[in-house]
Amino acid sequence: MLLTSETVWSVHDVMSEPHSALTKPLKRRSQSEKIGRLKYNQQLLKRILDRIEHVEQMQRTIVKGLEGMFHFDKPFIQKVACGDEVDVEILELLFQSQPEGLFPKDVASGLSQFKLNRFQVLRRLKAINRRLEKEIGQHVAEKRGHHWALTSFAVEVWGEDEKLVEQDNLMSHGRG
Repeated sequence: MLLTSETVWSVHDVMSEPHSALTKPLKRRSQSEKIGRLKYNQQLLKRILDRIEHVEQMQRTIVKGLEGMFHFDKPFIQKVACGDEVDVEILELLFQSQPEGLFPKDVASGLSQFKLNRFQVLRRLKAINRRLEKEIGQHVAEKRGHHWALTSFAVEVWGEDEKLVEQDNLMSHGRG
């Protein structure tokens, strides 16, 4: 019986396979495997949020620099600053009471259908200002003594909108 080298198996052939596996470069562990997936994801999220904040800061700087060239209208301001219709109604009430402004308790009593108290009105006004400050760097309402009134920026925006409404009404009545 003839044995060929191709058909002969020996113990040395079986033992040599793991040796070839050791010569391959070891796979390095990823950062998530080293510190844990949760901690890695938290670090990654923090880096992403920092980059987003940096981009938003650059955007605010650009908007602030080009402030004179922008024209903001009432619907835009309401969309950015107001969270719901209660915020819109608060600003409308403040516009009607300008330039003196109103006490927060007077705003709450003027909007009795929403069942607000003065603290809720204050919280809403501050939230409106915070949202608009973050977006375009302006405030809608300011405190004058104990009263709250619209800022000059908001009066311009609301006033221009009122003028446009009056012009549209005059044009429609003039044609009819």
